[in-house]
Amino acid sequence: MSKSERSVFLSIIIPAYNEEFRLPPSLAKVVTFLQQQGYTSEVIVVENGSTDRTSQVVAEFAAAMSDGGPVAVTLMHSSPGKGAAVKAGMLAAQGEYRFICDADLAMPIDEIAKFLPPALSRSSFDIAIASREIAGAVRYNEPTYRHIMGRVFNWLVRVLAVSGIQDTQCGFKMFTRETALAVFPAQRIDGWGFDVEVLYIARQRGMRLVEVPINWYYQPDSRVRPIHDTINMVRELLKIRRNGRRGLYSLPTPQPTADELPAL
Repeated sequence: MSKSERSVFLSIIIPAYNEEFRLPPSLAKVVTFLQQQGYTSEVIVVENGSTDRTSQVVAEFAAAMSDGGPVAVTLMHSSPGKGAAVKAGMLAAQGEYRFICDADLAMPIDEIAKFLPPALSRSSFDIAIASREIAGAVRYNEPTYRHIMGRVFNWLVRVLAVSGIQDTQCGFKMFTRETALAVFPAQRIDGWGFDVEVLYIARQRGMRLVEVPINWYYQPDSRVRPIHDTINMVRELLKIRRNGRRGLYSLPTPQPTADELPAL
């Protein structure tokens, strides 16, 4: 059965930039978890401008999985930027549910059950956001300065773009199929600020955003550069605000054709 004919319940999209060392163990954990579930699934790794062996290690892992098993692993490529990678993966995915998953697995993969029925009914959300801030969430080993910087940025997000959400930047989010196909074609930001932009677009279109408390473990080798990336994210936040005022996110966004989808 080809990918286009295969009914997929859950797609996990992993953006990857210079992740040759973290990806193999993370992919093994993700696939092991999925193999134990009673639904069909796929894993899409989207490499976005890496200069190391990210593509090779994913290709090798995918080849080892290409024996017709229940979990399909696919390597894609996108233009540089985490936002570009997530957009490409979301639009190429086949799943009824589509989950962004950081390569570091700072959220243990078994937490994904919190985002799926029966824990979370499909009728109750359009986007479910992993939260490190709401009641029931637990952070482990995060440096105080990182937490403070995150809270300051979230305050700006709530004031300028997406009110009422306590944690827009956690790298784990679930989208229904319909939401992904409606929101991601309108995404314009390729960098770190894409999270806020996507939530801003969804809120403008009356979609339901819910936060899900998770256990989250700080990873000391995070790809985030606190000062540099925070400055860029603030710039992108102001750009989202300008785009919204200009009505750019309110314009119809045609669905991409097969020829326009990124190549696998």
